[in-house]
Amino acid sequence: MQKGHFSKEFLQKIAANEPEWMRQKRLEAYAVYESLPMPHTTEDDVWRRTVDMRTQDYWRRTRRYLRGFAVEKYNPNISTNGKISAEDVNYNEEETAGVLVQVDGQPQHTSDAETLKKKGVYFADLHTALQEQPELLRNYFMSKAVTLETTLKSGNIAQHNKFDALHGAFWQGGYLLYVPKGVKVELPLRVYIRMSEAEQADLSHTLIIAEEGSEVVILEDNLSTNAEGSGFHNGAVEIFAGQNANVTYVQVQRWNRHVWNLASHRAMVDRDAQLCWVTATFGSRVSKINQAVVLEGAGCNAQMLGLAFTDARQHLDISTAQEHVAPHTFSDLLYRTVLKDRAQTAWGGNIYVYPSANHTDAYQKNDNLLLSERAHADTLPGLEIQAHEVRCTHGATAGKIDADQVFYLMSRGLAYAQAEKLIVDGFFQPVMERIPLESVQKELSTSITRKLE
Repeated sequence: MQKGHFSKEFLQKIAANEPEWMRQKRLEAYAVYESLPMPHTTEDDVWRRTVDMRTQDYWRRTRRYLRGFAVEKYNPNISTNGKISAEDVNYNEEETAGVLVQVDGQPQHTSDAETLKKKGVYFADLHTALQEQPELLRNYFMSKAVTLETTLKSGNIAQHNKFDALHGAFWQGGYLLYVPKGVKVELPLRVYIRMSEAEQADLSHTLIIAEEGSEVVILEDNLSTNAEGSGFHNGAVEIFAGQNANVTYVQVQRWNRHVWNLASHRAMVDRDAQLCWVTATFGSRVSKINQAVVLEGAGCNAQMLGLAFTDARQHLDISTAQEHVAPHTFSDLLYRTVLKDRAQTAWGGNIYVYPSANHTDAYQKNDNLLLSERAHADTLPGLEIQAHEVRCTHGATAGKIDADQVFYLMSRGLAYAQAEKLIVDGFFQPVMERIPLESVQKELSTSITRKLE
């Protein structure tokens, strides 16, 4: 296995066979990465002087949890000996339009690509796509977000995020899904991203482009096959839903408890398009996620559904943004989290309504269920409204498991563990029932059961 450090020399090595525009994009990101301090290695007074208030606020709930993290310990691979078993990639071929498997940043398997190509759909690992579809990547890969960076609130966060810059410079792996105008992919596409080796850095980049009138469902599963190996996931997701497109994207994160998970996700939703984005978080040691949906076309609709189950000493910090740029747009966010043991979670969500976005209808809700005395949840919803004719509301709750509910269930003959499971299942049900795929609901229910056990 060959490894390299996060250095300019390694950057030049991985970019040697890439187009010049990609190499320049990497170098620009590397310059930003070098210029910014690590949030956890800088003294408090120096940190306050060297970064702006937006950056300080972004890291304030997670910065101290990164003190055991050293980026130089982890290395991006350019090859792998990692293998996966059939149990790690379990799917029904009759219920899947195509499958892509990646291990340690390297593609291992792609199926049904020819069937998809007959419809004009392109589905391949990102390195292959860079050779076969360079212009498509040039138009979309980390480009539109930069173009709108001066106007988007979430764009300003990414500009000052050292780990976003690290990803931009050293990304390895990931995939491109392109669905042309008017094409509907009837069955879901499945992606399996795996880390198998210790001290591995996974810098996968997901790029989904759904053109006008298209329809597609993507199920992405992130998993550590080595339960004890330490790792670092520094990923990114970009979704472009074209006019009147219908996109459902489900990401399930099941890294082991030795993985640091730092990622940024963004979706751009065009006129009359619909996006259903489901995020399920079960694993990692520390997770810091920045998720933004930009409603840039009139009449578009976005649902952001999230469920998380944390235990032991896991720390999860999610920042969400619903950015309404165009008028007559609708967004609805529902995040529900269960915490056990000494787990810590933080959620900060903002609804931004720009001056041109009259007749916006936006809602966000974050609920937290604490199963132990030492678990702790912080929740901070927010609104920033610059238009007049809008309807924007938010809510947040955090509370312990209801003792009366437990007593009632146990009085009916259930053991405590069974009663607890029923309550947790009921807590997650409002999110589950809005997930459009029954198979995904069953998989998530299985993961929840494992966490309780």
